[in-house]
Amino acid sequence: MKGFMEPIVRSENLRKVFTQPNGKRVEAVRDASFSVAQGEVLGLLGPNGAGKTTLLRMLGTLIAPTSGHCWIEGIRADEAPDAIRGRIGFLSGNTKLYGRLTVREVLRYFGDLYGMRAEDIASRTAGLSERLAMGEILDRRCESLSTGQTQKASIARVMLHDPKLLILDEPTLGLDIVTSRTILEFISDARARGHSIVFSTHYMSEAELLCDRAAFLYQGEIMAIGAKADLYARTGKDNIHDAFLCLLDSREQGAK
Repeated sequence: MKGFMEPIVRSENLRKVFTQPNGKRVEAVRDASFSVAQGEVLGLLGPNGAGKTTLLRMLGTLIAPTSGHCWIEGIRADEAPDAIRGRIGFLSGNTKLYGRLTVREVLRYFGDLYGMRAEDIASRTAGLSERLAMGEILDRRCESLSTGQTQKASIARVMLHDPKLLILDEPTLGLDIVTSRTILEFISDARARGHSIVFSTHYMSEAELLCDRAAFLYQGEIMAIGAKADLYARTGKDNIHDAFLCLLDSREQGAK
């Protein structure tokens, strides 16, 4: 791994507890502490319900932690959430586009929100359209797009203002193999251009391909975090899938 600089993300003991309608309290994330360096890709890996989305939503200031803190580029999230939102690109399955607007109009709208100049919006739109192979959909209404086309447009929206940090929640979920490849190549290219990326997935092959480091989540807890080579050495395995299962088995045996 290349020599990374100071962390762009720092999380200390992030915890989130939800109260269900029946009054039951569910601890979705517990004591999550980690950092992400500039130009680094950290993958959050785990099954559905592991806490990946909740953790990313706390980093993106969409929800407040029950306890603990996180910093983005040295700014504490609970003290200046608006400043952080202008510095990140956040993508989740709940992020929607405006159906009656074309893709180009959506990008122009968000560019205006970010205070970008019209010529910069146009230039970034053209560049993103080329890299994401979405020239044919730029002037189509978002309500007419397929799932894969919608995801491309959503990623273009996230990248429009060229944020240093990308927070991507399962960016290839439900996509066909061709569109998934385009998205993964785009993420790899973003890393090569110096962006820091935190992304969640339960596709271990994606983590194998993209991650500098991986964090294994299960039932709201980070079981292990480290470079892939370190996780392999720790478990005696040679791939992310088997390393995760090995650590999960050890955890469950220890709980007996």
